[in-house]
Amino acid sequence: MVGNSLVYTNEKCIGCNRCIGACSAPGACVSKIVDGKPRIEVDPARCIACGACIDACEHGAREFNDDTERFFADLKRGEKISLLLAPAFKANYPKEYESVLGGLKKLGVNRIVSISFGADITTWGYLNYIKKYNYLGGISQPCPAVVTYIEHYLPELLPKLFPIHSPMMCGAIYCRKELHMTDKLAFISPCIAKKMEIDDPNNKGMIQYNVTFDHLMKYVREHHISGPSCSDEIEYGLGSIYPTPGGLKENVYWFLGEDVAIRQIEGEKRMYHWLQDNKDRIKNGLTPFAFIDALNCENGCICGTATEPNINKTDDAMYALIKIKEESKNRNRKSPWSRKLTPDQRLKKLNEQFAHLKLEDYMRKYTDRSAQCEYKYPSQKERDEIFNSMHKTTEEKRKVNCGCCGYDSCEQMVLAIYNGFNRIQNCIHYERDEILLLGDAKELAANLEVEKERIEKQTDITLHTVDRIDAQFEELYQSMETLTNGNESNAGESTSISGEMQDVSEFADELSTSINDINDFLKNLEEDNQKVLSIANQTNMLALNASIEAARAGEAGRGFAVVADQITKLAGDSKDAAEQSNRNHQQIHEKVDAILEGTAKLKETVGGVNEQTQNLAASTEEMASSTSVALHAADEIKRALDDLTQNIK
Repeated sequence: MVGNSLVYTNEKCIGCNRCIGACSAPGACVSKIVDGKPRIEVDPARCIACGACIDACEHGAREFNDDTERFFADLKRGEKISLLLAPAFKANYPKEYESVLGGLKKLGVNRIVSISFGADITTWGYLNYIKKYNYLGGISQPCPAVVTYIEHYLPELLPKLFPIHSPMMCGAIYCRKELHMTDKLAFISPCIAKKMEIDDPNNKGMIQYNVTFDHLMKYVREHHISGPSCSDEIEYGLGSIYPTPGGLKENVYWFLGEDVAIRQIEGEKRMYHWLQDNKDRIKNGLTPFAFIDALNCENGCICGTATEPNINKTDDAMYALIKIKEESKNRNRKSPWSRKLTPDQRLKKLNEQFAHLKLEDYMRKYTDRSAQCEYKYPSQKERDEIFNSMHKTTEEKRKVNCGCCGYDSCEQMVLAIYNGFNRIQNCIHYERDEILLLGDAKELAANLEVEKERIEKQTDITLHTVDRIDAQFEELYQSMETLTNGNESNAGESTSISGEMQDVSEFADELSTSINDINDFLKNLEEDNQKVLSIANQTNMLALNASIEAARAGEAGRGFAVVADQITKLAGDSKDAAEQSNRNHQQIHEKVDAILEGTAKLKETVGGVNEQTQNLAASTEEMASSTSVALHAADEIKRALDDLTQNIK
């Protein structure tokens, strides 16, 4: 059996979730990632083999296991095997029925018993159990999927499952107990889930093979199995219509009349929902029904989970069963199924036919298997965390209930995720939001890439700038060092200049004093010149008077006149010299005044220069000290720039 699962997933699965939506067994379909691809696997501990997933899958990704190959292998080895033939087989293959049975006979099949006869025993068992134990409101159990569902998911309804065996098991028990058959028994079956019933320990291993219609007929056609016409051995009645919806109900009506209230319910999902919705009423016996005729398949076993899909597309099988039913009802009055009898008369004859049977031999037990299907429920905090992880942060988003994940509601999806049956990625709205976020992320990534390029470019510029600044700091460092040395030298030179300027100032003071002395000397000279002029003027007057007197003296006074002329000339020359001297003194005085004025300015300038030089000396010393601090700071900055360059790189 593939993966130990009756129903399994093949390589065609694309993880579309349709099977999850069709499945009625919580957690039986599990969403996984296998080899990097989404895939819906089957959990055999939870699967009830209802076949809904097979019907739902359009990709042919779900298949089932049965015992067909083992059956033929054992026949080939000579194993003694007899057949239990489901009522639907003749209805599904009315033209091939006899030749196929003949072919199986050729291969070694021993006996062939129609389970329509087993269905008649089941009807007898139901009617007698109801009468004997006043058992009302029970659930019919011919359908193994229904039984398995209740054992796994509704164990509280186990007491309401009819404890009478299915037609298949009733037929097997009859073969063993009444016909004393020791052959291995193979059930030619329209149902996948019959394998579960066959392997159930409660059924004591009476049947060894579940050979399904679908796999059987593929094998028959591939191996060209055919033989002389052959049919089943035991006559049967209305048990032949069990494969139709309400087949059990119609059998009960035939014996009890139609006044009996029987609830007919079928459908792969609808029926299980109905059981869940009505479990309390059923459990507490609050329904008005004699019993509930429940089938997994909407069209009954005639279109069972292991029948060929192409046959199920038409009503041909149903037409064949209607014909078989009419044949059963048209029997003579000796038959419990005769149309000519009243319900009471039919029931009487039915009991007479099976009077030799013991009801207890056809009763069965059930097993509570719910422990292997434990379903955990999250706390409110855990529920919110799952919803938030799915981007469902509002009540509106938590009630989208689109069903794309395979569940009817977002709440069911949360339960599935909490129990490990599904993944948040299976929510289409989560994926949509992720795509939107991915789009935002891509846009952000693009922006980041642009920003990265800009930063890289800016980093290059920064590195270049840092290198340039580093070079400039190197120059600055050297200049600061030179300036420091220069400032230290300038401070000394400024102090020396200040001393020399002090000497110049003292020289200016001395020069000013000397010039003032010259000026005083010139003033004295002017006064002497004035005296000369005065004397010259007086001499000239005396000479003039002498000339006059000489003239008067005549020849006697001629020599005196000559002397007077000389004296006059001398007086004139002295006067001219004094005047010339005065003019020269004036020019010299002007020059001296200019020199004095220039000396005063020089002194003032020297004083200012001296003061500035002294200030410069002090400032230069200050500059030298500050420059040393700046040089140290520049050195620190240079080291920091080196570190920055390394970090940027």
